[in-house]
Amino acid sequence: MTTAILACGGNIIENQQFTDTGTGIFVMRTRFETSGSLDTATKAITDGLSHLKPTLHIRQTSTHKRALVLVTKESHCLRDLLYLQELGELPIEIPAVLSNHEDLRSLVESHGLPFIYLGEDKKASEAKILELVKSERIDFVVLARYMQILSPEFCLKMNGAIINIHHSFLPGFKGAKPYHQAHERGVKIIGATAHFVTSDLDEGPIIEQDVAHVTHSATPEDLIAIGRDIERRVLSRAVKLFAQDRIFIVGQRTVIL
Repeated sequence: MTTAILACGGNIIENQQFTDTGTGIFVMRTRFETSGSLDTATKAITDGLSHLKPTLHIRQTSTHKRALVLVTKESHCLRDLLYLQELGELPIEIPAVLSNHEDLRSLVESHGLPFIYLGEDKKASEAKILELVKSERIDFVVLARYMQILSPEFCLKMNGAIINIHHSFLPGFKGAKPYHQAHERGVKIIGATAHFVTSDLDEGPIIEQDVAHVTHSATPEDLIAIGRDIERRVLSRAVKLFAQDRIFIVGQRTVIL
């Protein structure tokens, strides 16, 4: 890699690598600068590493990845994404926010972004999302508390490019009102998990997680508030990692460089 970058007059700024002992897969993330064009750098690196037959992804850091954000009624994750993007701390472009409800239209439009209502028909909604993915040159989809289960067909088409945020507890609570269930069981830790979406519900490779300690004095409302804070932070970190090309999927897990 260093020889290939030298061949295009490049200078390495950052380099990280990891070998997964279970699979033998080697991953590397290299950030470099060059006075040449992207095409010149791509050719030099592709030619230099061709004997290894690697999977390569080369991108200019000045070109931000484009994300569709899907929401339902809860706004905390969406607000954090929009806020960090406007601050310049989240290197993504958001061409539109899509929802199966109208509740967040005013919030989205107040940020100068298009709000697209998907309706209740799941099949038609997924078709509309895929149409926008193609027309808007979308790199990935963010489920910012989008309370709909995506079809296996949709997940397959967007494999490795859908990020979801999910509450996670010890133990895990499924179904309605998870924070109320947690309160009833007297949990001491609550948290959230950002993961890639697969056809297996909430079983995709984990990207980012965080937890908070709570006590018996916390009410269900307290847990909900704490959970919202963890969810927004974890999702934003996961989106930033994806935007910076730091995530490598190796088998059923991720390597973050």
